[in-house]
Amino acid sequence: MSLPSFEGWTCPIPLKNYPTIVMGHGSGGKMMNDLIKYLFAPAFANDLLDQLGDSTTLELPSGSARRLAFSTDSFVVSPLFFPGGDIGELAVNGTVNDLAMSGARPRYLSAGFILEEGLPMDTLGRVVDSMAAACQRAGVQLVTGDTKVVNKGHGDGVYINTSGIGIIPEGVNIAPQNARPGDVILVSGTMGDHGMAIMSKREGLQFESEIVSDTAPLHGLIGSMLAVTKEIHCLRDATRGGLSAVLNELADASKVGIEFEETKVPVTPAVNAACEMLGLDPLYIANEGKLVAILPEARAEAVLAAMRAHEYGRDAAIIGAVTEAHPGLVVARTGIGGSRVVDLPAGELLPRIC
Repeated sequence: MSLPSFEGWTCPIPLKNYPTIVMGHGSGGKMMNDLIKYLFAPAFANDLLDQLGDSTTLELPSGSARRLAFSTDSFVVSPLFFPGGDIGELAVNGTVNDLAMSGARPRYLSAGFILEEGLPMDTLGRVVDSMAAACQRAGVQLVTGDTKVVNKGHGDGVYINTSGIGIIPEGVNIAPQNARPGDVILVSGTMGDHGMAIMSKREGLQFESEIVSDTAPLHGLIGSMLAVTKEIHCLRDATRGGLSAVLNELADASKVGIEFEETKVPVTPAVNAACEMLGLDPLYIANEGKLVAILPEARAEAVLAAMRAHEYGRDAAIIGAVTEAHPGLVVARTGIGGSRVVDLPAGELLPRIC
């Protein structure tokens, strides 16, 4: 087999160690970050792509005051059905949430289905019904789509791509580069629920309390937060790579340091026990219905109260702050009074969780 040519790539050194794609390249951690930073971003570089948010803000032409958010995502979760959700619901909520992280009100979705020959029609029907119900709950319309079929053995039942468009309200300016020293960091609820729900189903693990995915549309919660103040600097949903990946990405984009208290990060007893049993850190486990917000300290308590009044923010908490010290670095203060650097995950802890 001939080795790939790296000629013309931007800083190809981090990629040369992996001449083929491995699961870690889709992990949300350092390997995926290298792939984006050194291959995709330079190849397709433009002012819109360079925003590198969960969605891209588009300025409408002809002097229109409205701004659009546009995002796309693909879903390959295994198994297709898991405690608390399925690939169809996940495909809707995932793109709705990516739009919402720019403050947008999601409006329209597209859906692309990659189906494997031999997929039972009733299985596809369950997925489609779930997607339709999720669209109705989120208040979005699926307005265009595409279907392809691959030979048996060349897929895994069904993969789904969804793209979405949302409208950003006037006065809202949320971006990964906007964190400022003195800002505080909030999370909307417990960490690690989705990743551990997938793991428990996939591996047949049994716990005293069932671990259920947290998949949910978050734009309503964000609307409640913006009703308190539009001074929200950053929003991210803590999906692949979990809380650790989000905080590292925001610290790097804003060139600031981040410090947080581990004991203030909410984690359910069941997820905590499962992570201890499996040797995993809940800070690195994916969520599909939780967000991280960075905003001025003066508005934090009022926003926290609004979050806790919403069904998807009942366990919200203030966990830390943004600092001028150690820009680009995330530091956690432990329960025993020490501290540790929380880096990006190097590879894939739990593959195919979304």
